[in-house]
Amino acid sequence: MNILVFAEERGGAFKKSSLEAVQAASGIARSLGAGISALVVGKGVAAIAPDLGRYGVTRVIAVDDPSLARHSNTAFARAIAEAARKEDAGMIFLSASQMGKDLAPRVAVKLEAGLASDCVALKVEGGDVIATRPVYAGKALIDVKVTTPVRIYTLRPNVFSAKPGEGTAQVEPMAIGFTAADFGAVVREVKVATGRPDVTEADIIVSGGRGLKGPEHFTLIEALADVLGAGVGASRAVVDAGWRPHDEQVGQTGKTVSPTLYIACGISGAVQHLAGMSSSKFIVAVNKDKDAPIFQVADYGIVGDVFEVLPALTESLKKTLGK
Repeated sequence: MNILVFAEERGGAFKKSSLEAVQAASGIARSLGAGISALVVGKGVAAIAPDLGRYGVTRVIAVDDPSLARHSNTAFARAIAEAARKEDAGMIFLSASQMGKDLAPRVAVKLEAGLASDCVALKVEGGDVIATRPVYAGKALIDVKVTTPVRIYTLRPNVFSAKPGEGTAQVEPMAIGFTAADFGAVVREVKVATGRPDVTEADIIVSGGRGLKGPEHFTLIEALADVLGAGVGASRAVVDAGWRPHDEQVGQTGKTVSPTLYIACGISGAVQHLAGMSSSKFIVAVNKDKDAPIFQVADYGIVGDVFEVLPALTESLKKTLGK
């Protein structure tokens, strides 16, 4: 049994969620006594590939090609599938990032593989990997076993650990004869709205809802987020109203997040929003309605007006943190 784990990079650095996937896959490989290799795909990725040795792999396959300077899901999916065939990989791990969610089903089709997506836990029983994943909008967890010859798993960001150790990895180049057909879809431009962390990987998230009463009041959310070094999130109602961009939407139709700390401000706690953030380790809710559903999942609740609570909380944290 060989294992292949795809490590996603952005701007010359590996994404935290990919490092989590590499370390989790390395643990599974040790438990199964299996061989493991990491795969990096892109332009200039061979230069950073050795760093993956700090997360449990000793061998990295690098598909380093100038044509991959811009992301193409068709080309990346082909690279992963071909590497898996070359390595005779029975298991493939990816992060359940936006890229991972896009690539995993494409690779599954190419390899006729079963797919367990958005896993929040992995364990080995009787030589098989049992994956735990949320179902019913996060209301329950189910243990699944993939039984196809090739099995693919995507791992939810911020759930698995990524603690670097010592070591480096040997890098082996792999050439793929890409054709024009492999670049039927290519990312032409990436616009970054803020310098804040993406909500899917942020350790702390401050989210706002309709209780903010207008887009101009999201400065209160941003001020608190800046003090905490947090990502900014929003409810679906806020995004639908055009107050915030869609990439900040947390919920069943937005992004699923698992930060250490989630602060919900002026969010009532609709079912679709809870589905996207209920796996947060600690939840703090600020709402003037003491009967708001958000308080049912919150570890700490503040019943009060966000326009009074947030400025006071921000100022207090500034003093506490020396900012």
